[in-house]
Amino acid sequence: MREALREAALAAEHGDVPVGAVVLDADGVVVGRGHNRREADGDPTGHAEVLALREAARHAGEWRLAGHTLVVTLEPCTMCAGATVLSRVERLVFGAYDERAGAVGSLWDVVRDRRLNHRPEVLGGVLGEEAVALLDGFFDDRRG
Repeated sequence: MREALREAALAAEHGDVPVGAVVLDADGVVVGRGHNRREADGDPTGHAEVLALREAARHAGEWRLAGHTLVVTLEPCTMCAGATVLSRVERLVFGAYDERAGAVGSLWDVVRDRRLNHRPEVLGGVLGEEAVALLDGFFDDRRG
């Protein structure tokens, strides 16, 4: 999660909402990383999770990321929760819960939907207070 928090700080430096993500292989090695780049790239899909999953898939040489773990600082939205399921990661770890748009239990629960053919293990709230502090600081500066 510390690596994901570092990625989140990079997003904030570039004017994007501070969300960061890393993908770990079965040995715990970071094989993908990303931070929000929607504003920087003008890309509505430029979320940290999507970028980290893309990099991990390039590293793996395929889109199936069985045995991998996605670690992200904020509970994924519907798009990112869907990408998590479709990537076949084994585990999803996230920091802060997102009561307004979270799709891993807060508002929806895409990753645990029994109608889908893959459901990763989920662990939420990891270093959540630190992730919330980054987000609060970013939005306080914007509203200031």
